[in-house]
Amino acid sequence: MNIAQSMRDHRKAIVIGVLAVLVVGGAVVYWRAGREAEPAYREVVVTRGDLEVTILSTGMVQPQNRLEIKAPIPGRAEEVLVVEGQTVAKGRILAWMSSTERAALIDAARAQGPEELKRWEELYRATPILAPIGGTVILRNIEPGQTFTVNDAVFVMSDRLTVKAQVDETDIAQIRLRQKARVVLDAYPDRLIAGVVEKIAYDAKTVSNVTTYEVEVLPDQIPAFMRSGMTVNVSFTVATRRGVLLAPSDAVRSRDGRAYVLPAPAKKGAAPVEREIRAGMSDGRHIEVLEGAAEGERLLAKRLRTGASGETSSPLMPFGRRR
Repeated sequence: MNIAQSMRDHRKAIVIGVLAVLVVGGAVVYWRAGREAEPAYREVVVTRGDLEVTILSTGMVQPQNRLEIKAPIPGRAEEVLVVEGQTVAKGRILAWMSSTERAALIDAARAQGPEELKRWEELYRATPILAPIGGTVILRNIEPGQTFTVNDAVFVMSDRLTVKAQVDETDIAQIRLRQKARVVLDAYPDRLIAGVVEKIAYDAKTVSNVTTYEVEVLPDQIPAFMRSGMTVNVSFTVATRRGVLLAPSDAVRSRDGRAYVLPAPAKKGAAPVEREIRAGMSDGRHIEVLEGAAEGERLLAKRLRTGASGETSSPLMPFGRRR
């Protein structure tokens, strides 16, 4: 055998060895992939209960009508009669103030003694600052002895706190006036506040290519812990069903506009047979079953194995047979 023939045989042996390794490795990968893709089922039960479809949104607590109170003339606060959070009636005196001229005269009289001070206080009365509306003092910007100008808001009042939520334009068609809503403050997640839709904005807001409409929710009762500026989560009740049949969402497969379930076989080892049902509303976790399943019936929900560490549920894939 010459040298050239020997080299050709050597290269041929190397190629055959590489091909063998690739074939064996591919077979192992295929076998493992097939093992991981093998479906496993868990049993779930069709139950009877209540179903509520909601739209979720975020928002902020804000005054329904926010009013800044400014003094008619510049001067100095002599006496402040209210505190933040206090509810006052329209026309209530919030503070007494002195104009710049009166403040100078009072200070000069005070330096001359109590009698001179009393005389000038009676001759030159202080000016009251009145509440223009009935409501709650949500901000107090002055203290006795503090000076201010006509541009300074010495008080801020609100007639009532409301929740202003931002609803996506894809959901706004399902929002209507007097619709029930539930409000949860981020600061008090365990306190549920009931309310109704009071106003729906006609003008949209677009931020980062997301279009939303402002929806004002009026709480049925305003709790003492609610404060202006708090962030909230709002759920709007779109529809409610009482005492209906419910199947877990992961036990229902949608295909070609129809819904199917896989009833658990009555006999152990029997192959399950897919069945079509008529589905109603869904809240994301459960689907209303109008026809095709009975209360207490066991269904199979398909899940894919992710390895020895555990399993992850997935929506049902199309089954073999249907009836």
